[in-house]
Amino acid sequence: MPTLLLSARQSDDTQKLWRACIASDWKVERVHGWRVPSVSPTEVAVYGEPLFARHVSQTLGLRLLEPPVDWLACLPFKHSGRKVSLTTLAGARKISGRSFIKPADEKCFDARVYESGAELPAPGLLPEDLPVLVQEVVKWQVEFRCFILDRRIVAISPYWRDGSPAQVEDGTWRAGERELEMAREFCHSVLNDPAVQVPAAVVVDVGIIEGRGWAVVESNAAWAAGIYGCDPSAVLLVLRRACQSHGDE
Repeated sequence: MPTLLLSARQSDDTQKLWRACIASDWKVERVHGWRVPSVSPTEVAVYGEPLFARHVSQTLGLRLLEPPVDWLACLPFKHSGRKVSLTTLAGARKISGRSFIKPADEKCFDARVYESGAELPAPGLLPEDLPVLVQEVVKWQVEFRCFILDRRIVAISPYWRDGSPAQVEDGTWRAGERELEMAREFCHSVLNDPAVQVPAAVVVDVGIIEGRGWAVVESNAAWAAGIYGCDPSAVLLVLRRACQSHGDE
């Protein structure tokens, strides 16, 4: 029987996953004070903030699947729909033009539009060789989260629409059937491209760029990604695959 390990931090997402574990006959435990329970590394899944997830993985000898830091920068333009480059924090500070700049891995400074690289954190606060993604500024009309298992979408939900969360008054995350179908079709076109490499279990976000059409927003580790309106039972399958023992390939 698989076991889901959750951090001590309570959230709507962890409550949904807890209930999904009960419905799916999974065990579920919260980890308090960094004391990781003794569980089989072949029967475990992890969900939580990166520091927690990596502590659990090191303790249990796990390998957490996640996209490489240059994944978005290496994506063909027909999928990204905008200019994206990978540089370092030191290199990003030299950028003179307006750009959307974000850390390529950890959330150690604000991901936002910067008028120039001079607005980035001053030298000495963060490593100069910190990987940073620099993107052309575009306007996203809508964004969807897709949980991927073996290059197939197993759960999908809108999460952002016209600059605001896509959650409606009753707490659900809604989109029209045609819009959902289009999001699935575009994401499948990306996953079916042999030039695009993705981990066996991962999150891929797609959306519509105003004036350009469908494009990939980014890709993230499933074990730290918000689930929004995605089916939590399907998300569990992705979480389990994303958490592998070192002997698995």
